Amino acid sequence: MAQVNLKDPLLGSHRTDRKIGFKVLIAALTAFTVLAAALALCYGYYNDGFDSEGRDGLPSWEKIKRKDRNVAESEVGVVAADDSRCSSIGVSVLKEGGHAVDAAVATALCLGVVNSMSSGIGGGGFMVLRDGQTGRSQAFNFRETAPSAATLDIYERNPQAKRKGPLSLGVPGEIAGLHVAWLQQGRIPWRSLFQPSIKLARDGFVVAPCLAGVLKTSQKAVMADPGLRRVFAPDGKPLVAGDVCYNPKLADTLEMVAEQGPGAFYNGTVGEQLVSDVRAAGGIITMDDLRQYKVEVTEAMRVDAMGYTILGMPPPSAGTVGLSLVLKILESYGSVDAVKGPLGLHRLIESLKHMLAVRMDLGDPNFVNVTHTVSKMLSSSFAQQIHQAIVDNTTFASGYYRAKWSQLRDHGTSHFSIVDANRNALSMTTTVNYYFGAEMLSPSTGILLNNEMDDFSIPAAKTIDGLPPPPSNFIQPNKRPLSSMTPIIILKGDQLAGVLGGSGGLFITPAVIQVFLNHFVLGMEPLDAVLRPRVYHMLTPNLVFYENITAIDGDHIELQQESELFLKQRGHILSPLPRGASCQLVVHDLRNAAKKTNQANQGLLTAVSDPRKNGRPAAI
Repeated sequence: MAQVNLKDPLLGSHRTDRKIGFKVLIAALTAFTVLAAALALCYGYYNDGFDSEGRDGLPSWEKIKRKDRNVAESEVGVVAADDSRCSSIGVSVLKEGGHAVDAAVATALCLGVVNSMSSGIGGGGFMVLRDGQTGRSQAFNFRETAPSAATLDIYERNPQAKRKGPLSLGVPGEIAGLHVAWLQQGRIPWRSLFQPSIKLARDGFVVAPCLAGVLKTSQKAVMADPGLRRVFAPDGKPLVAGDVCYNPKLADTLEMVAEQGPGAFYNGTVGEQLVSDVRAAGGIITMDDLRQYKVEVTEAMRVDAMGYTILGMPPPSAGTVGLSLVLKILESYGSVDAVKGPLGLHRLIESLKHMLAVRMDLGDPNFVNVTHTVSKMLSSSFAQQIHQAIVDNTTFASGYYRAKWSQLRDHGTSHFSIVDANRNALSMTTTVNYYFGAEMLSPSTGILLNNEMDDFSIPAAKTIDGLPPPPSNFIQPNKRPLSSMTPIIILKGDQLAGVLGGSGGLFITPAVIQVFLNHFVLGMEPLDAVLRPRVYHMLTPNLVFYENITAIDGDHIELQQESELFLKQRGHILSPLPRGASCQLVVHDLRNAAKKTNQANQGLLTAVSDPRKNGRPAAI
């Protein structure tokens, strides 16, 4: 790999990588390999060559394009989720005249039942909402918070307790967030929105391949916890695809929240049962923690880049500002051609590495001052400085990018995108963090518990990159941890152009950026934009992870060998990745809208659910 000595206003003198503890590096890479193997069973297995020919001579993604399972079109309303049942439930709400928020409540609750390994009412998330009539945009922050008894040194004696178990639980926010949004915009009775998910939990739902794959690789954790074992291994072994799964306790919980409102969760029977289960297992969450939980509602963050306005979440999400910095770096090249082909891929990777280095100065703005960092990441002049540090014929060791702090490696999530008949647009990402969160299911409530405390940094942490943990993301009571979630809404002028987001932890932001570039900048069709193979980076290890997937249904998503060779020639070390982030996209095509409907804002809606997670969209 090339080593150079540069001086410029951004970089100063070049520094070599810090020494990394060999044991820490090996342990981290081993953990990553195990996680990748688990996800491979959900997303599919990989092999090499993007755009390579299949057995019938057609490019592999063209074969997928001919199938309509991942695309839904309508001029009225659409939902793109990572499970077909939840997309259909969301659309059924739109058919009843529901607002996009109504559909979001029903969709999120469904995902929390059928894909509870990734999301649910025991977790939290972010929602971006734009009113189709007034243009008002809002960001709903219902991310989990640290319990009031959490301290900076809480994991000093047992670092593993940060990742799993009762001490890894943050105060859940999903029910509160959904309710606050529903109070503003809901048209359908709160209780009605719960009924499909109550039925799924009580009467049973068929285990999809994605959940089955995670159950297989998480067998030890599932069998170790009585709550998980009762739901997902009732006969002494984990359920497999096609089995029927029941969670009657969760059905009872949803019924109470449906009838009594969020008070049942935050100041009532459900909360009391949840707290009792957690504290009996050794946790510290209290009823006061639940009662004091607050959803934060602000104006959505606005980013102007590549000829579009992008609406997203402010910190503690690093997604919107991270996307902004990468797009502005690429925009500074002055031409769309700059992001095309293998050279465009190299520039994207370099931009991602610089972004990752900067983002770790972020944190919860209620506890740390992130104004300067946010301003930099939104700044075209700062992006231009980084552009000058990118060299087209080489890459560099990790130290070149001047990261000061160890990188956050968050996990999991579920995303869905919704547009309704009035062009109200909603982008929501929700999570319990790792698969099966804290690896605990509350026996009294049926709720899968998050392990969001693992997204905080701690002073004594041993890090893979040898860098110190970022103080901006240290634990404080009621603080929210940093996140990679990147739900966005895209505007062209003052009109809706699209809704986009993804799941996959640290890989979410790179995936969302690549789908955005593919469709909105490079002009690819919506399905092609989602299917196109992606690359990812963690900064350390200094590897380009590239997709090379055989999905659950047998379709291939592969990196072009020409691109692989080009990157290697520039010093990149490539590693095939047995999974990728999953994106859900809605495109609003305004080209012939006025001719079709006599309303300039009523164009064709195309919803795409990512086959990487075997999702399917639905339309009215």
